[in-house]
Amino acid sequence: MIFSIAVLITVVAFVLLILVKGQAKGSIALGVVLINAGLSSWIAFRTLYGDPFELSFYGGLVFGEIPIRVDSLSGWFLLMMNLTMVTGIVYGIRYMTPYNDQSSNITLHYTSYILNHIAMIGIYTLQNSLAFLCVWELMAISAFLMVIFEHSKMETLKAGINYLVQSHLCIVFLTFGFIWVSANTGSYDFKAISTYSASVIPALSFLLFGCFFIAFAFKAGFVPFHTWLPYAHPAAPAHVSGIMSGVIIKLGIFGMFRMLLLIKENHLLIGYVILIISLITGVYGVMLAIIQHNLKKLLAYHSIENIGIIGIGIGLGAIGLGLNKPYLVFTGFAGALLHTFNHSLFKSLLFYGAGTVYQATHTMNIEKLGGLIKKMPQTTTLFLIASLAISGLPPLNGFISEFFIYSGLFNGIRSDQLTHTVVIITALFSLSIIGGLAMLCFTKAFSVVFLGTERHPFHQKIHEAELFELFPKYIVAICIVAIGVFPQLFISTVAKPVSLFYSGSTFKPIQQEFIDVAQMVSLAAWGLILLSLLVLGIKKITTSARNITTAPTWACGYTVPTPRLQYTANSFVRSFRKLIRPLLIMNKKEEVIYGVFPDTIHSETHPYDKIEALLIDKPIKGIRRFMGRFKLVQNGSVQYYISYGVGFIFMTITVPFLVTVVRYVIHLLKQIGV
Repeated sequence: MIFSIAVLITVVAFVLLILVKGQAKGSIALGVVLINAGLSSWIAFRTLYGDPFELSFYGGLVFGEIPIRVDSLSGWFLLMMNLTMVTGIVYGIRYMTPYNDQSSNITLHYTSYILNHIAMIGIYTLQNSLAFLCVWELMAISAFLMVIFEHSKMETLKAGINYLVQSHLCIVFLTFGFIWVSANTGSYDFKAISTYSASVIPALSFLLFGCFFIAFAFKAGFVPFHTWLPYAHPAAPAHVSGIMSGVIIKLGIFGMFRMLLLIKENHLLIGYVILIISLITGVYGVMLAIIQHNLKKLLAYHSIENIGIIGIGIGLGAIGLGLNKPYLVFTGFAGALLHTFNHSLFKSLLFYGAGTVYQATHTMNIEKLGGLIKKMPQTTTLFLIASLAISGLPPLNGFISEFFIYSGLFNGIRSDQLTHTVVIITALFSLSIIGGLAMLCFTKAFSVVFLGTERHPFHQKIHEAELFELFPKYIVAICIVAIGVFPQLFISTVAKPVSLFYSGSTFKPIQQEFIDVAQMVSLAAWGLILLSLLVLGIKKITTSARNITTAPTWACGYTVPTPRLQYTANSFVRSFRKLIRPLLIMNKKEEVIYGVFPDTIHSETHPYDKIEALLIDKPIKGIRRFMGRFKLVQNGSVQYYISYGVGFIFMTITVPFLVTVVRYVIHLLKQIGV
């Protein structure tokens, strides 16, 4: 009944989106997203605080019986996804206001948003592989349409096509895995994956998981399958970037968790593989994020970094399953699930903030920004909260989930196997590097964008966003703070999906230990903040009666201070960039300095992903070089094209005739005994 209502409301909404105009389109999209989110969230709450939800319906001769199963794992991801989709559409309505005169474009955009939401609900609930592939394809195409909203820009169109191609590489591996299982079991039900993996040798089971892992790694953005992500996120509208980073790439994380539930073999080997790939992903992602000059591209690379952190948790949990250590299982999987939710919050808030900055300044180039704290104080504060959270600092949500993973890694060091100890110590070292570099990156981003003075004059007046645009940001910021202040509510909730992998009763003492420690750290951090505010308050009261005189600060001998004296984004991380130069490709555009008093010169540096150059650009160049040999076929001559057609018709007539003659001759030879 619930699913029938959702489908009916969605169909009616599509008709209304075509009929109405302007702002009403956004209101209809908001209403549909709220209804679908409410219905699916009700089921999700039931699974998290009650029993699993299950039903099935007949999908015809092609699909057969389609089971709908919602367990606590699906419930956790559904709630996370619904929250981000709702805040995204609320923010997006105001963000898309300047485009309301583009009626057909706006209609397609909101239609794609609704379809994407429904497709993700289907991905989390359907457990028929054919139906799953259909909704996965719907999700990929609808996301593509949202990414290319500004399709008149060539770079946007290229980014969208890049995303679409790599999304279908993901679908190729998914299809191969599902066909592999179906061919051996005769069933499209997800339960057949578990049955098949348990009936074959461990090597085949591991290969099956590897096939699904590659598919979901494309969607999540694990290195080296990440190259689509830094292009699609900056090209899309800000609210689409928020949901892509917040929830769409998390479909890959959900898929990995689901396959770990279904494929119960080789957990130790799988855990090591995921952990090592995740370490590379996290470190490589944050390294490339630091040297970006485009704010949204910087945030996109941080999505790769945080996917690496989540993957570290998944790998640690899988190792715990293989070694039968409940502490590692709980800390790894709970940390990964909680960080998945946390990342959806602070990353969507960062993209919403970046969108507000873009609307005010019409640029995402960090080098051209500065001084926005004076004109956009609320946006600045919200961006700062999200920056502190993504850096893993207490008392915000990023600290809680990373604390889980750190605790598991420290506990996992103790082992009688040298290889295991080395891997875990390497993971600890890498995670600490990721945290430190994330702080460096967001110190650069926040200070250059919001502090100081503007580096380039803006022709339009810059002002704070309207309340309707700020409202969803405040909702997300409250959630970020709430998880940091009241971690016990979320730790006890995330324990339910983790118990699917291991006995829930085993986790109760571990869960209580984490609640106590995390709450103590959060309270201590809040105590420090309140103490600092108290000192500032006392200072303000005691100095309020004094006369305050102001004078210009010493400007190092420069009598006319200019914005050029400030750190640029490039100079801020120059030492780091020189340190990692062997891992980078830096494209420079610079002019030569001539004379004692040279004219103004212009210099630019553009970092490029070396993995993309190796795995994407080099093969494409080889294919182009090979295909270039056949340019003579397409030479622009009408006579040649007509001759191709005549030749094709001739071949279609003569080849079957010759085949028939050969068969007749062979038949005659057999009759005469030759």
